[in-house]
Amino acid sequence: MLEIESLDLEARGIARHDGKVVFVRGALPGEVVRAQVVRRKPRFDVAETVEVVRESPMRAVPACPHFGVCGGCAMQHVQPRAQVSIKQRVLEDTLWHVGRLRPAQMLAPIVGPAFGYRYRARLSVRHVPRKGGVLVGFHERGSSYVADMQQCEVLPPRVSSLLIPLRRLVESLSLRDRLPQIEVSLGEDRLALVLRILQPLLPEDEAHLRAFAQHHAVDFWLQTGGPDKIEPFPPARRDGLHYALPEFGLRMPFLPTDFTQVNHQINAVLVNRAVGLLDPQAHDRIADLFCGLGNFTLPIATRAREVVGIEGSASLVRRAEQGARDHGLQDKTRFDVANLFELDAEHWKALGDFDRLLVDPPREGAHALAQVLSLPGNTRPSRIVYVSCNPATLARDAAILVHEGGWTLKQAGVINMFPHTAHVESIAVFE
Repeated sequence: MLEIESLDLEARGIARHDGKVVFVRGALPGEVVRAQVVRRKPRFDVAETVEVVRESPMRAVPACPHFGVCGGCAMQHVQPRAQVSIKQRVLEDTLWHVGRLRPAQMLAPIVGPAFGYRYRARLSVRHVPRKGGVLVGFHERGSSYVADMQQCEVLPPRVSSLLIPLRRLVESLSLRDRLPQIEVSLGEDRLALVLRILQPLLPEDEAHLRAFAQHHAVDFWLQTGGPDKIEPFPPARRDGLHYALPEFGLRMPFLPTDFTQVNHQINAVLVNRAVGLLDPQAHDRIADLFCGLGNFTLPIATRAREVVGIEGSASLVRRAEQGARDHGLQDKTRFDVANLFELDAEHWKALGDFDRLLVDPPREGAHALAQVLSLPGNTRPSRIVYVSCNPATLARDAAILVHEGGWTLKQAGVINMFPHTAHVESIAVFE
């Protein structure tokens, strides 16, 4: 039997046995469990819970019948409020252990619906005759196999209800063995399905797609290469998808493979929170690093004198520029295509001085912040709002800003962008 001490970043229970760490899937802090070791390493073991002898009050009955097999969720056995508390502890612990930092104030967590929240998803497709035909869904936990899913509780009901019809559709196609992925992208009122195809469609395939699209009110797109190699099927207008930022009166169009936040409800709250913490003034000139299609840039532009959005993807910058024109913000915005992992001090200085800075980097963190430290003290942004999808790189960058740059970590808090997963997203404020 094992007594569980805490959780790791993959939502596995942590226990010790004969002086060795054991990561126990399906176990919660405070529980006593019987577990079976499934993998042995020199420094740790990985085990599966066989029986819960003493149950945690945090434990919940998973809503999805596929939980434990499907790898899409890791924490449905934990009550939603407890999930947020666990993520808050992960953020605090990581800031301390990596950066030796404690925020002056912990912000209230940003939370939303626990189910039906995932407006974007990448579904794997496999033709497996021994399992009855085509499977469409997420991978099994810790495996390259596709889970045999009848439903998905974290997808919106409209999308979940299509899992079985999509199986039947792919089975009817000549390229059922050459269609490895379906990307789901849901806007406010339209649903796009991007089919990754490795050979051309035959006329009968096209007929099946048209019938499915009409019956289920979806838009098909065909992807023959990278994310930019997509075309609507049948050829039609390329717009249609958008999400709303009602606090700022903005309608944000996007293409199905554009990067947008998975959870639209949380994103709207996050943007409002981030702009409020940034507190742009009418005379401020502000930089938005990793700006994407302008998710933060355009809302900030409704309050500030000028916002400069910097992004590595030229296609996303074009989308941001169009969004600025659509909302009459073109005179208050400027966009620059630049690799923010290679931005040198000369390029940064050429952008001019900024009063405030917002940064929303990928998991690798914000390398560009190193260039901010090279600026003279009186030209540095007075406030930085950092939106993070990785507490480890946030803590690393925070340590640089505070211990080397002289900023103070004023506030930090979690964003529950991905309920029932171990992903910890957060927001931090430096002054």
